[in-house]
Amino acid sequence: MPRTASLLALVSIVALSSPSFADGEKDNHPENVRQVPRAGIEVPSDRAAALRAGLKILQQKIGRLTPTKDDLTKDLLPDVMIFERAVRCALDYDEFFSPKDIDKADQLIVEGNSRADQLLSGLADWPNQSGLVVRGYISRIDNTVQPYGLIMPKTYAFNHSVPTRCDLWFHGRGETLSEVNFLWDRMQHAGRYTPDHTIVLHPYGRYSNAFKFAGEVDVLEALDDVQRRYRIDEDRISVRGFSMGGAACWQFAVHYADRWFAANPGAGFSETPQFLKFFQKETLNPTPWEKAMWNLYDCDKYAINLNHCPTIAYSGENDIQKQAADVMEAAMKDASKKDRIRLRHVIGANMGHKIDDVSMEIIEAGMDSLARRGRVTELTNVKFETHTLKYNRMHWLTVDALQEHWQPTYVAAELGEFDPVGYEVGSGFDAGPDVMFIRLENVQALSVQFEAGSCPINVSYAGINLYEGGQRAGQRISVRGPESDGSWQFRLHKKDDGKWTAASDPTAGLRKRHNLQGPIDDAFMDSFVFVRPTGTAANETAGKWAESELDRAIEHWRRHFRGDARVVNDTDVTDELVQSANLVLWGDPSSNSVMAKVAGKLPVKWTEKQVSVGARTFDAANHIPILIYPNPLNPERYVVFNSSFTFREFAYLNNARQVPMLPDWAVVDVRTPPGNVWPGKVVAADFFDEHWQLKKK
Repeated sequence: MPRTASLLALVSIVALSSPSFADGEKDNHPENVRQVPRAGIEVPSDRAAALRAGLKILQQKIGRLTPTKDDLTKDLLPDVMIFERAVRCALDYDEFFSPKDIDKADQLIVEGNSRADQLLSGLADWPNQSGLVVRGYISRIDNTVQPYGLIMPKTYAFNHSVPTRCDLWFHGRGETLSEVNFLWDRMQHAGRYTPDHTIVLHPYGRYSNAFKFAGEVDVLEALDDVQRRYRIDEDRISVRGFSMGGAACWQFAVHYADRWFAANPGAGFSETPQFLKFFQKETLNPTPWEKAMWNLYDCDKYAINLNHCPTIAYSGENDIQKQAADVMEAAMKDASKKDRIRLRHVIGANMGHKIDDVSMEIIEAGMDSLARRGRVTELTNVKFETHTLKYNRMHWLTVDALQEHWQPTYVAAELGEFDPVGYEVGSGFDAGPDVMFIRLENVQALSVQFEAGSCPINVSYAGINLYEGGQRAGQRISVRGPESDGSWQFRLHKKDDGKWTAASDPTAGLRKRHNLQGPIDDAFMDSFVFVRPTGTAANETAGKWAESELDRAIEHWRRHFRGDARVVNDTDVTDELVQSANLVLWGDPSSNSVMAKVAGKLPVKWTEKQVSVGARTFDAANHIPILIYPNPLNPERYVVFNSSFTFREFAYLNNARQVPMLPDWAVVDVRTPPGNVWPGKVVAADFFDEHWQLKKK
């Protein structure tokens, strides 16, 4: 599409669509929450019967294709399954929101059957299709098929194309964005923009959750699938979005800054507390653990990372969501930081929640220029901040352990020549020249890894100089230098006496680490299984609560994260399942045999009589523990007691509310019925320490 036509298309689309984050202040009442998504319309019986008949034919064809041993057919089958699941879910769960949605479903069945016929004949054409293409993959989280959309440029040569630029575009909030509506839109409309010679990936993000949690994983899985199927230039991938999609763009920019050549967020939100006060006019009274966990997705707490991701933000001059970029701009130039950045903030004159053509010209020129340069990967210095080991790396630097989770963590590492005077000489290897300076806060262990050919120095031994906090006097450690292929790896950790060392860590064992650091919601960002109890609960009240919450968890996983939770009986849990999935155990040690095996090995104790958390005890007749912990049967995976994702219906009304609501463990008084915010009355809750033990008070 010519540049001018592309820009006009973008302006018209953005001007016509203004996805909102909520219905305003009437959505501030947790006792009165509207259903999201809303109930659909009644489907006329003849139309429903026709859809069921078309689905049956499609399902039969999928059934014929599923047992195939042909690798290509197995690879392409998810591209057929997306149509079956979209229409089936809309029928089964009352998610046709207008008569037009029924018409869309008719066409999706036609397309699904057409693709199935092509696969059965061995002649599939859509993998080599230019323009608008929808495809699918099987998610590792719950084994459901998830859709995504592509815009394939006409210049892409499928048989011998050179690596191609890829822009990810995050959609705005849409409470009726069912799979039917997503697929139809991605088959009919090019979307916000179509840069020349660029593949545009439109992830579904598992509905309307601001691409957080399982929505975040969906983006990464969809991108992996696209990179597997097409030749993508790894140094020319960007993230972009508007409104809720702008919020997602900020998140991906700061959490995965070293993956993109650029980020282009528009409007949206960039953190939780300020946005809810400013946009939603909400009065906040967070618990201490809620406030701590805002730091999971509050992008202003990761602003330094944008040193490694060129960013062009956009806001309409009169858009209330300009607040998102204003917050980030303030964080990036915070005078208390030594790594200040000037945000490129394009502001549309007199614009509300839309993009004007002048601003778009400026943005596209900037993105094209950054794409020509590509992602910068050969760096002699890295600056990084985080609050959790969930996001723990930047280029060649990885933070392996924290002194305390949810506290500000900072690392600045630089290669260069430094004067060794004033440093303590560490024991071990010969001294070697000083080649790296590291300033750090709240770090317990870190690693440096240069891939083959990427390390710019060549010494036998290297002096590493570390400063903690505001210390003027640091510590010097000597490590072996790079190897003959230009690779270099070493690990440093802090000992109990406060000294740093390059020796092996004698305390290695059960410790919080990347993807095994909690909180409870983290278990649902990877493969998980709900384990249903088959026995009798020791306490009837608690047993009924667990049964009800399991039913709710199954329903809301599909409703909000658009997946089918895998559910197995405790008697059917296999060794393979223990190795491959996080086990979410429901019930109590009396009713759930798997829970009985692990309960005695956890810091929170649970018997028929009481729940014990250190010196505190609660009667088990009316209290249930909720927790996450490395599975004693397989410490590489989690075990969870009696919880799905922890935000509830009240948070569905505004994406900025969709943050973890419970930490690593909690005790719930189930005499208080579950509500739209909490699963009962939370009488105690906290994080485990860095060794997965109860914190010492």
